[in-house]
Amino acid sequence: MTRHLSARSRLTLLYTSLFAAGGIVLVTVTYLLLANNLRQTAPASTTPPDPQLVALCNGSSLPNNPTELRDLKAKCASLYANAVRAGAHAQGQTSLHNLLLYSLITLGAVTVLAAIAGWLVAGRILRPVHQLTAAARAASEQDLTHRLVLRGRHDELRELADTFDEMLDRLDRAFASQRQFIANASHELRTPLTVMRTSVDVVLAKPAPTPDELVGMGIEVRMAVDRAELLIDALLTLARVERGRSVSDPLDLAAIAEDALDRRTANGLVIREMLEPGPVVGDDVLLERLVGNLLDNAEQYNVPGGSIAISTAATDDTAVLRVVNTGPVIPPDQVDRLFLPFTRLDDRTRHDGFGLGLALVSSITAAHGGTVSAAPVPTGGLDVTVYLPRRPSGGLGPPEPTGMPGSPEPAEIPSPPEPTGTPGSPEPTGIPSPPEPTAEAGSPKNDDLDDKVQSQVGP
Repeated sequence: MTRHLSARSRLTLLYTSLFAAGGIVLVTVTYLLLANNLRQTAPASTTPPDPQLVALCNGSSLPNNPTELRDLKAKCASLYANAVRAGAHAQGQTSLHNLLLYSLITLGAVTVLAAIAGWLVAGRILRPVHQLTAAARAASEQDLTHRLVLRGRHDELRELADTFDEMLDRLDRAFASQRQFIANASHELRTPLTVMRTSVDVVLAKPAPTPDELVGMGIEVRMAVDRAELLIDALLTLARVERGRSVSDPLDLAAIAEDALDRRTANGLVIREMLEPGPVVGDDVLLERLVGNLLDNAEQYNVPGGSIAISTAATDDTAVLRVVNTGPVIPPDQVDRLFLPFTRLDDRTRHDGFGLGLALVSSITAAHGGTVSAAPVPTGGLDVTVYLPRRPSGGLGPPEPTGMPGSPEPAEIPSPPEPTGTPGSPEPTGIPSPPEPTAEAGSPKNDDLDDKVQSQVGP
C-alpha cells in the first residue's frame, strides 16, 4: 500500500528545496563572476622557459657586450612577467576550486540545518490544524462542547479555528433544538394515544357497556385520531419546508389572502382587509398554509367582538403580508419566543393547539427567502408582518401593478387605525400600528402562539 507523505513532511521538503535551490544559484553566480574576473587578466605563455636564459637571468654568467647585456635584461624581464602571470593564474584556479568546494560543503551543511528548522517551523504552523483534527474527532452528536479557543495572531489559521468553533456552536444548538423538538413531538403524539387508551380501558372495564358508552368511546377515539393526524400533518409540512421548496410559481399574495378569507367565517370578529397586489414566486401550497396559519392564530387568540386586519402590498423589491389582531396583552419579553416549535406563552391556558402555527410561518418565510417580524400591540394583540422577495417584472409572469387599480403611485403597507373601544367591545374600530419588530424569522429566538388544530390541516 502506498504511503503518502504527511503535510509536515511535504512542507519541510518544500522549505528545504527552496533553500537549496537558492543556495545553488548563489554559489553558481559567485563562481561565475569570480571565474570571469580571472579570465580578464593577460594569459601566461604556455611555452616552457629556456634553462640557459633562466640561468643567465639568475646571474650565473653575464655577457660583457653592452648590447647583449641590454637584450638579456629585456628577456629576463619578459620571463619574470610571464612567470608572475603563470603564478597568478595557478593561484586563481586554486581559489576557484577551493571556493566551489567549500561553498558546496557549506551549502550542504546549511541545507541540513534548514531542513531541521523547516521541520520545526512546519510543526508549529500545523499545530492548529492538529488541534482542529483532534476537536473534530472528539466531536459527536452527544458531545459538542470541545472548543479550540486558539490564541495568537489573527492569521488564516486563527480564522479557521474561530470558524470551526462557531460551527460547533451552531451544531450544538441545532442538535439541542432537534432533541427538544423530538421530545416535544413525542409528548404531543402521546397525548391522543393516552386519550384513546383511557377511553377504551374505561369502557372495556365495565361488564356490560351500554350503546351510549360505546358511542361516546368511539367519538373520543375519533377526536384523538383526528388530533394525531393533524399533528402528523403539521410535522410533515414542517419537514417539507426545511428540505426546501421545489415549486416556484408566479403567485399573488392578495389572491392567496382573499381565498383564505373566503374559506372562513367571521366567528363574531370584525375582519378588515386591504388587499393590494403582492407578486411573489413560490409554492402556492406553502404560502396558503402561511396565510391560513396567521389568520387562525389571529382568530384563536382574539377577544369576543375583536377584530382582525389583513393587508398586502408591494414595494420595489418586496411583497408584504401583514396580519394584526386584537387580543390579550402580550409581554414584550415573550415576543422573541413566538416562533419556536411546541412553545406556548406562559399566560396561555388553552391547549387545543400544538404550538406549530407560527413556527411553520417562520419556516415557510425563510424557505422563500423572506423574513417575518412580530410586535405586540400595546392595547392587546399581535402584529405580524411577512416580507417576501417580489416577483421580478418580465419573469415568470406579467408585471404586477404596485398600487390599487388606477392609482399612479405605489401602495404603502397599510396601518390599521387605533381601536377606540376596550378589548371585548362590540364595535372595535381597528388595530394600532405596530412598534418596531422585535423578532425575525430564522433566528433561534422565535416562537409560536399555540395554533389551534385547524391551522395544522394541510391543503
